Amino acid sequence: MKHEQVKKLTVLSMLCAVAFVIVALVRIPAVLFLNYEPKDVIIAFGGFLYGPLAALIISLVVSFLEFLTISSTGWIGMVMNFLSSAAFAGVAALVYRKKHTLSGAVIGLVLGSVAMTVVMLLWNYALTPLYMGMARADVAAMLVPIFLPFNLLKSGLNSAITILLYRPLVQGLRRVGLFPQSSVNSKPARKGKLWVWLGADAILAVCVLFLLHWNQIL
Repeated sequence: MKHEQVKKLTVLSMLCAVAFVIVALVRIPAVLFLNYEPKDVIIAFGGFLYGPLAALIISLVVSFLEFLTISSTGWIGMVMNFLSSAAFAGVAALVYRKKHTLSGAVIGLVLGSVAMTVVMLLWNYALTPLYMGMARADVAAMLVPIFLPFNLLKSGLNSAITILLYRPLVQGLRRVGLFPQSSVNSKPARKGKLWVWLGADAILAVCVLFLLHWNQIL
C-alpha cells in the first residue's frame, strides 16, 4: 500500500510539474488580453487517474506556482486560474469516477466545460474590473461576445486533447509500472470509439483555427 502511495505521489508531482511548464511556455493569444494554454489537459489527466480531489490539488498547486513566478495578476489571477481549472477538471473527474467508461469521460468533459464557462462568466464579471482597471459595465458588455465563446473554445479544445491523449498516457504509465493494470476486460465498441475520436479531432481542428484567427474574425 505504501509503495502504491509513493507511485501516486510521483505521478501527481510529475503532472503538477508538466502543467506548470506548459502554462509557462505555451500561451496562444486569442482575443484582447485572453490567452489559451493547455494546462487543464494535464489537470484533467490527474483527475481521471485519481479522482476529483487530485484535480483540485493539481489546480491549486499550479495556480500557486503561477502566482509566485510568472503571473502579473497577483492573487486575483491565482483565484481565477484555480476556479477555472478546478471547475473543468474537477467536474469531469467526478463524472468519470461515477461512470468509468469512454462515454463517461465524454459526458464529464462536456459538463466540466459548461461548469468552467459558467464559473468564469461569473468571476470575470466580479473580478476582472479589479485587476484590469476596467469599468464593470465594460466587462459586462464583453461577457457574451468575448468571454463566453473564449471559455467554450478553450474547454472544447482541452476536452478534445484529453480524449485523444488520455489512453496513451495511461498505457505509458502502466508500462513503466506507475499505474495499476486494469481489472476490467470490457472495451468500448470499436465503432463508437472511432466516432468519439473523429469528433475530438474535428473539435480540435475547429477550435484551433478559430482561436488563431479570432482577432481577424472580430
